[in-house]
Amino acid sequence: MKGKIDKDHIALNRFQLKVLGLAEIVATEIGGLEDELETTDLPDRTRASGGNRGPTEINVSVPMHHTVAQAAIELWFKQSQDPVAPDYKRSATLIHQKISGSGDRSYTLSGMFPTKRTLPDLDMANEGEMAVVEWTFSVDDVIPV
Repeated sequence: MKGKIDKDHIALNRFQLKVLGLAEIVATEIGGLEDELETTDLPDRTRASGGNRGPTEINVSVPMHHTVAQAAIELWFKQSQDPVAPDYKRSATLIHQKISGSGDRSYTLSGMFPTKRTLPDLDMANEGEMAVVEWTFSVDDVIPV
């Protein structure tokens, strides 16, 4: 593979998630985002395209002590509950950054809203690792930019 892969690669530790209308979210980890085509199994044991892609989910870990970002997501989570706000779904941009900082790869995440909050496990024997809240978001569509 030497000489086949460009040197200015996209690094796994350089990313941003920008949600329209929300304070800056500094995520420590963003789970892989699957975008899957719906298919159907045919009687002849082959598979055919259903023609549509279903919604997907993304997990985002945000430091618990980032109170402004946490409050913004909490409010958004509340807006997604009964009575659901008419504008609870938002658009976001997931940016994968190259090492050089130029030529990033981006995806628009449309119809995004929080569906789950997971607080961290607590343990008195822990050495003092940073506490993060894991948020799960539903995403209607993933569009390469």
